[in-house]
Amino acid sequence: MKITALVENTSCKEGIGAEHGLSLFIEAAEKTILFDTGYSPLFAKNAETLQVDLAEVDLAVLSHGHYDHSGGINTFFTKNSTAPIYLRKSAFGPFYSQRENGEYGFIGIDEGLITSNRVIFTGKQTPLGDGISLFSNVRGERFFPTGNKSLLKKTEDGYIQDDFSHEQNLVIEEQGIRLLVSGCSHRGIVNIVDHYKALFGHYPSHVIGGFHLYNHRTGKPESEETLHSIAQALLQSGATYYTCHCTGEENFQMLRSFMGEKVEYLSGGRTLDLEAAQ
Repeated sequence: MKITALVENTSCKEGIGAEHGLSLFIEAAEKTILFDTGYSPLFAKNAETLQVDLAEVDLAVLSHGHYDHSGGINTFFTKNSTAPIYLRKSAFGPFYSQRENGEYGFIGIDEGLITSNRVIFTGKQTPLGDGISLFSNVRGERFFPTGNKSLLKKTEDGYIQDDFSHEQNLVIEEQGIRLLVSGCSHRGIVNIVDHYKALFGHYPSHVIGGFHLYNHRTGKPESEETLHSIAQALLQSGATYYTCHCTGEENFQMLRSFMGEKVEYLSGGRTLDLEAAQ
């Protein structure tokens, strides 16, 4: 099973651009999967540099309805003429972020995509093939990210707190590997891992994704006490974690000090070759 970070906030390879966004190319279970498309067409430029042929992607998944994960969808459709993209219907929001000056900025998906015949809406659990599925509807409240407070949904009556019902997670099981992939973990990475265990009866062996631990409103990372508690909860799963994007580099370094080799950073351009423990 191979996972290549096509784009992320950082880059570890010359010629690979970085941006505030996330896109992963996954080769597993006899499928090629594009997980999110970053903020812009940069993921496609990086894919070409990395010799990843987007035209051969079998299917795409959108983790949630924010611009930094969906901005490259139209570019993907021009590069690939057949692959469907699986997303929650509620991912069309519309979603906004409240800025420091009190104004609201749109952070959602291109609304024109809702009529595309390439878009397939998913449920609480959606199988995508042998060993591949999606799940949403995570309800736990442990260590709910404080950065969510400024993320809103616009309604006829005004702006309300986003409940992130549009967020979904990818699961791939192959040859002893149990991979869980999350985009931003807005529902809380601990709650997502707990929900995985409730669904499948065991913990994942590997977890990839942003943990949304950086509080954009205050400009500060989560408290050391909170990060230590999150680290302890994640260690209990026994999984190896590869984090990125909205975790924040300072938060990652703190998690690393608590979790050691059980957590690594996944920069743009890096490829993971996962194998089951012997």
